[in-house]
Formats: sequence, C-alpha cells, structure tokens
Amino acid sequence: MLIFLSAMALLHSVLSPVLSWMCLCSLMYIFGTGLLAVVAVLTVRKVWYSHRLSCFSKPPANSWLLGHLGQIQSTEEGLQQMDDLVKTYKHSCYWVLGPFYHLVRLFHPDYVKPLLMAPASMTVKNGLIYHHLQPWLGHSVLISNGEVWSRKRRLLTPAFHFDILKSYITIFNSSSKIMHDKWCRLVAEGKTNLEMFDHVSLMTLDSLLKCAFSYDSNCQESPSEYVSAIVQLCDLVTQRHHNILHHWDWIYWKTQQGKLFKQTLNIVHRFSRDVVQKRRALLKAQREITQCEVAPTSQRRKDFVDILLLTRDEDGQGLTDEEIQAEANTFMFAGHDTTASAICWTLYNLARHEHYQEKCRQEVMDLMEGRDGHEIKWEDLPKLPFTTMCIKESLRLHTPVQAVSRSYTQDMVLPGNRTVPAGTVCLVSIYGTHHNPIVWTNPNEFDPHRFDPGNKMSQASHAFIPFSSGPRNCIGQKFAMTELQVVVALTLLRFRLTPGVNPELGSSRVRRLPQIVLRAEGGLWLQLEPLNTLRLNKQSEE
Repeated sequence: MLIFLSAMALLHSVLSPVLSWMCLCSLMYIFGTGLLAVVAVLTVRKVWYSHRLSCFSKPPANSWLLGHLGQIQSTEEGLQQMDDLVKTYKHSCYWVLGPFYHLVRLFHPDYVKPLLMAPASMTVKNGLIYHHLQPWLGHSVLISNGEVWSRKRRLLTPAFHFDILKSYITIFNSSSKIMHDKWCRLVAEGKTNLEMFDHVSLMTLDSLLKCAFSYDSNCQESPSEYVSAIVQLCDLVTQRHHNILHHWDWIYWKTQQGKLFKQTLNIVHRFSRDVVQKRRALLKAQREITQCEVAPTSQRRKDFVDILLLTRDEDGQGLTDEEIQAEANTFMFAGHDTTASAICWTLYNLARHEHYQEKCRQEVMDLMEGRDGHEIKWEDLPKLPFTTMCIKESLRLHTPVQAVSRSYTQDMVLPGNRTVPAGTVCLVSIYGTHHNPIVWTNPNEFDPHRFDPGNKMSQASHAFIPFSSGPRNCIGQKFAMTELQVVVALTLLRFRLTPGVNPELGSSRVRRLPQIVLRAEGGLWLQLEPLNTLRLNKQSEE
C-alpha cells in the first residue's frame, strides 16, 4: 500500500506541471481567440461605417484605433477647435471615438432640421448621452422613445399650459427677491465680487421645488440635503460622461464614483417618491370629501405633481407613481441647471455690454413706472421686447446645452443626397449651429438685433435651438423663458452689473466650460452695484 501511494505521489508530481501548462495554454488560446474575434468584429464594423459614411468629410484623426478620441476636449480650447471644425466643414463631418463610436456631427440648420423633426416612431435617443441619466430619470419624456415618448408628451402638455405658467410667475418673483436681498447683504459686507452660478442655481432650484412639489426648502439661505444631492448628481453624470471606461455599467458601478452615485440617488428618489405618494393620498381624500359634499376649507394651488396625478390619456389611463416620480425628477434636473446657465450667461453678456444693459434697464423701469412694488406680471412679458432679444442672443452665443444625440431606425437622407445609415449616432451640435459663420454673421459677437422681429435669419427653422431639442419637442421652453425674463428684468432693476474678477484666474477673463450645461472655469464672476430705483426713476423723469 505504501509503495502504491508513493507511486501515485510521484505520478502527480510529474503530471501536475504538464497539466498546469496545458490548462494555461488552453486559457491563453481561448483569450487569444476571443480577442481576435473582437478585433475582427471592430475592424469589419469600422470598414462598414467608413464605406457607408464616405459621403461625409472626415477630419484627420489621431490614429486608426483611437480615431478622434480626445481631439476636442470639454474646455475653452475645445470650443475654439469646434469653431474651426465648423468653419472648415460647414454643415457636417464624420467623427470616430475610439473603436466603439462612429458619429455624424451636424451643425447646419438644413441638416439638423430633418433629424429633429423626424417622427417619434423612428427616433432613438442614443445612449451616448442619455444612458447615464436613466438610473436617475427612469423612462421619462427626456429619455423615452417612440409611442412611450408620444404618450408621455401628451400627458405632460397640460402641466405647461399658459394658465399654469401664470401661477408660477409669482414664485419666480419671490425666489428672485430672496436672491437679490442676499446679494444686498453681501454687498453691504463689502463682498461685491460674486460668483453667479452658486447663487442662481440655488435660486432656480428654490423656484422648481415650489413649482413642482409646493415645497419651500429655504435652500437659498440654509443647506438642504435634497438640493445638495441634485447638485452632486449633476457633477457625477458629467464626470462619468468624460471617462469613456465609465460608459459601461459593469465597470462604473464598481468604482467609488458609481457607489457615490447610488448613495446620492437614494436621497433624491426617496424625496420625490414620498412627495408623490403623500400627494396621491391627499387628492384621494379631497375627492372623498367632495363626494360627501363637504366643501374644503381652502383651495391649494395645483403644482406640477398635482397635474401629473390628475392627467389622463384618451383611454382614461393616468401615470403610475413611478412614472410621475420620473417626470418630477426630470423636471428638477432639466429645469434648474439649464435655466441657471441661461440666466448667468445673460447677466454676463449684459455686464460686458453696458449700453445694452442700460437699454434693458430703462425698458424695465418704464414698465414699472407708477407701481408700488417691483413685481413682474404675466401681462408684462410681451412689454419687454429688447430684454427678450438680449436673452435670446445670449442663448445663441452661450448655449446652455451644447449638443444632443439621436439615432434612427431607418436611413435618414440629408441635403446633398447624403445618407445617414439606420442606427448611426447623430450628434446634433447646437453650439456648432449657433456659431456657424455661414448661418450667422460674426457669430462670436453679442448682437441682440439679430432677434429683431424683421430679421429673417433668426426666424429660420432650426437656426436657433435655445433649449436643446428644437421648437417641436421642448415643452418646457416657455417655462424657462418666463423665468429668464422675470429674473433678468428684476436683477437689472436692482443692480448694475460689470465683469468681476475670477480669483482662480486672477483676472476678469472668462473661460467657458462645457459640461452637461455650459459653465465657466472657476465660476462666472460679476461685480454688483445696488441701485436706488427710486432715484433712477426720478432721473428718468427729468
């Protein structure tokens, strides 16, 4: 027995290295075969795209493998490179990001229009941008496609009816006043050089919480866990978008950023879920009271969540709690950051152009003449034509959202008989369209007269896309424009603006920073001088 065991041990010692080597060789063979298959698939895919997209000009690339990856960074220099790209290729070009993404970049109204006007049934909001938002926003109207998108858009439309917006304008006035009073206190303390994004973002969040949830967070004066979570999620989505390895969920959720995203997301979802569930219970109780013919003691203004809970489609079906939560989260996300960016850049452009600022201020003062308080009313908005022109020109020059991505379930034919194959990612460059020199004269200059009612170029279809998805799809555009008009008008009524000093750069120079929305490196700093509006009114009368 002992001899047998010894023999087995000897045999094991001899065969183990051989078996281990064979196992290693097998693993290497499987890995090598898999790698070769991946390379072959990517090569065939690249050749196929190169052939099908040969009708589009292709800028010089870094390498065969990386393509144009990293050539245009999300920096001031990157935007300047984009200007050069638009000047060179005029309407579109073929763009490759590593071995995975093959894009067509478009930056001319004639090329953008057929894509943004394509039927919802054949339009796909491509995962290049929207996939990163889905854990937060679910299958909301911003992300959904086809019939799902069409149904949700129909159900959401009543939430942006003029009668609803009229009730929101009081909130815009009060939130602006809170921000302006805080500015006056800071100026009195000698802090006249202020960073706009910090203040304006809190103000737009404050307004949205009141409009969406009837919730007074007091976030402009004291910290709010929910507001901090919203801001952090925006930053995390931006960071993920810029790291191509984090585009894959199975990598991202294992990283520290991915884990932090989930933790922060729980805060936001818990808040919106609680509001929706409590509001549904409240509406149910109110219906029961009505059925019992007992009049309610008070009539509360309907907010965004109320309207979503009450809306019904043609079959009498409403939105589920999960769908309402997704739309409410989308309203908060899409409504605060884009509007804050638009307000900040409008104030910046007016600070740089004192004569336009004074003309806007005089327009607002004339409107307010003879009134006791300083509050913009719904019927005042059409009486601010030049201020509105300045807002639109700022939206063109400093577009809050730089681009949107789409793909299509069938081939799309563009001018010049150029065809985008089905499934190809189309990157609609709003920035490129707004800065295209064959569309706009001197596109990098601030000139509000472009938006004079008689200017044909500003009226051209899809030459101006202020809120990311074109005039047909952007149901929140009137909401954003209303808030912009109110905040800009009231700000000019109370403050004179001049360019401030960026402590990080040590100068008044501003470097644009394209993230989810357009920001500025180190912040956007303005110098504020409070105005005695009564004195100004007397001067204007003299």
